[in-house]
Amino acid sequence: MEDMFDVVGVGIGPYNLGLAAMIAESTDIKAAFFDENDVFLWHPGMLLDGTDLQVPFLADLITLANPQSRYTFLNYAHAEKRLMSFYFFNRFDIPRMEYNAYCQWVAGQLSNCHFGTKVLEVQYEAEKEAYRVVLLAAGIEKTVYATHIVVGTGSVPLLPGSLEKACNEDIIHSSDYRFYEKDIKEARSVTVIGSGQSAAEIFYSLLQNQPNHHYTLNWFTRSPGFFQLEESKIGQELFSPDFVSYFHELPYETRKDTLSLLGHLRNGVQAKTLHNIYDLLYHRSIAKKASPALIRANMEVTTIEKKGPRSYQVIGEQTQQRQTFAYQTEKVILATGYKPNVPRWLEAMQTELEMEGESEFKLTRNAELLFKDARKNRMFSLMNVEHALGTSATNLALSVERNARIVNELCGNEVFQVSPGSVFQQFGNEEDGS
Repeated sequence: MEDMFDVVGVGIGPYNLGLAAMIAESTDIKAAFFDENDVFLWHPGMLLDGTDLQVPFLADLITLANPQSRYTFLNYAHAEKRLMSFYFFNRFDIPRMEYNAYCQWVAGQLSNCHFGTKVLEVQYEAEKEAYRVVLLAAGIEKTVYATHIVVGTGSVPLLPGSLEKACNEDIIHSSDYRFYEKDIKEARSVTVIGSGQSAAEIFYSLLQNQPNHHYTLNWFTRSPGFFQLEESKIGQELFSPDFVSYFHELPYETRKDTLSLLGHLRNGVQAKTLHNIYDLLYHRSIAKKASPALIRANMEVTTIEKKGPRSYQVIGEQTQQRQTFAYQTEKVILATGYKPNVPRWLEAMQTELEMEGESEFKLTRNAELLFKDARKNRMFSLMNVEHALGTSATNLALSVERNARIVNELCGNEVFQVSPGSVFQQFGNEEDGS
């Protein structure tokens, strides 16, 4: 068949980009990865000055599977003549903007990555023993076939309740912040909703610029507080392949219950960000003898009503006192998180798939979807995996280990060592043989 590939990847975020690099460098697999964006973009609306990656640079696209690869971050720094300045930078975490630049550098070298091409449809054709993939590029549709599929469509903004319908140029999700930043800072009042890292970074940026623009500033969250991300070394071991393997073997209901207890691994704010915010609040309060911003927890926003030109009322409930509240504001930033971006064509396959719960795919340890017909043509998912692989499944380092497993599965042999080493904790009650 014309345009028959061993693997087609849908979406090119960091996960599928790393997989594309592994396949191109270390295998003979004929692969093609497609993304509707014209260039690689990684959370472009949140590439704020002074913000850093929350994981060490070793969690790049490939190092933990192959430190000798030419696609490592260190080789990028060398090729871009930034290695000496990075040496004196003397930090494990790197600027978020530089991580995006590094990924663009890798994408520019991979002939198996095709941007400006949208995947419209994926259908299984049993008689051909292949997936039919319909593409759209430059207004022209084209069909290709793939023996296997890897879905890496990432996530989309999560806007709870009626807040999605409220969005406009004045009420935005945090993922679009940079695109509206100038206009936001020209407003008379700004409200940030949420208490994760994105909310904290936006609030800190607005707080820094407040004296130059003179807006009033609010920061609300429905959480009972503004809590720190778990950053201890032993706590971080839950971002290890050992824990993923342990978690995957737990019963579904136990996994769901465990996820609710592990939110501090991903949903809190880095300590340095909270410290920076507090220090700035303290310094700013010396002359005014008051806080330069209104900061309140337990504030669940349910409705945002328009009251006039560039005027809105944020309405909700103080969840512990069970009292309603209403605040006037001109701009609202909803840092309310993300949800899996499940393509329409994959949702249509639910009757063909083994499921866990109403909308969660059953997955193997190696992120493979399980079809009821036990077809030979495989499909792997790099999103909607937390219920199967744990809250740390979206961690950039673990995505490298997951990709190594997928390559090994596709090749039928151990192209990559899947374990970068064990951790000090032991998960479960198995005997260690000592």
